[in-house]
Amino acid sequence: MSITIKDIAAIAGVSTATVSKVLNGKDKDISQATREKVLKITKEYNYVPNNVARSLVTKRTKTIGLIIPDITNPFFPEIARGAEDKAQEKGYSIIFCNTDDDIEKENKNINMLVEKMVDGIVLAASAKEELNIERSRYNSIPLVLVDRDSNLEGINGKVFVNNISGAYQAVSYLLENNYKNILFLSGPLSTIPSKDRLKGYKKALKEKRIDYNNELVIEGEYKYSWGYEIGKKVLDSKIKFDSVFCGNDLIAFGVMKSFKDRGLNIPKDIGIVGYDDIYMSRLVEPTLTTVKQPNYQMGYRAVEILINIIEGKEKIDKDIVLETKLIIRKSTKV
Repeated sequence: MSITIKDIAAIAGVSTATVSKVLNGKDKDISQATREKVLKITKEYNYVPNNVARSLVTKRTKTIGLIIPDITNPFFPEIARGAEDKAQEKGYSIIFCNTDDDIEKENKNINMLVEKMVDGIVLAASAKEELNIERSRYNSIPLVLVDRDSNLEGINGKVFVNNISGAYQAVSYLLENNYKNILFLSGPLSTIPSKDRLKGYKKALKEKRIDYNNELVIEGEYKYSWGYEIGKKVLDSKIKFDSVFCGNDLIAFGVMKSFKDRGLNIPKDIGIVGYDDIYMSRLVEPTLTTVKQPNYQMGYRAVEILINIIEGKEKIDKDIVLETKLIIRKSTKV
């Protein structure tokens, strides 16, 4: 039979309230000798806290939810890793949820997390933001957005990267290296990251006094399969381009494969730049020039903000914007 707080109190000769304060770190008014006696007994008897009972008292479960749109995209596991590392530092557990970028799954996951009484949620929202849920369903739970913005009301914090700057760096680099007709293969333009990358693309063109050509911007999906198919289509079209700026690395990998299947040399014939700097960008041939996103830090900081809000240490509505970095490899000529 497992030992209880009442048993510990009886052995130590103190009240259950005293034991509870020591175990919950609220023992400023408890003597060092009493604190050490209680902790020694819990160790000797291998006391395991009843988290359900504790949550009824503290109104917290020490659990948070993390919802990501696509676990198969190597960009998101790094966000998850950063989130979990910070949660463990603070003594919290994480429930991971994957939505497959499906708004109905996102809604179900949020409702499930609410039912499990998580203390808060970190959400990388679905690309279909116009269909998003009503905040009123879970307005008692702090919510922090990461990577993707959303039209949800009552957001408590946001952690994003400067996508305008990231795209501007990439396109400026191509222009500086004598690429003039830059095709932009974007992810869904319903998302703010994609909109901002388009703004950065336009900004770089404008700075070099190059007219924006709507024909050179194609909206699609953040997937390898879409990159491969659109790569074939643009080669068969009348669109003239000498380089491709891709909305993410997965699109870039698909494009590279389709171009190589047609016998093109990268970067001699066409230069390619990706976005994210996932680990495979260093493994493909040629290695991919790409915009590095600090995805580990995004997850880490999002959970840090969320826990601080939960524990009353952080102001509400805090936004963090992290910077990107252009990583130059061999898919572009210098």
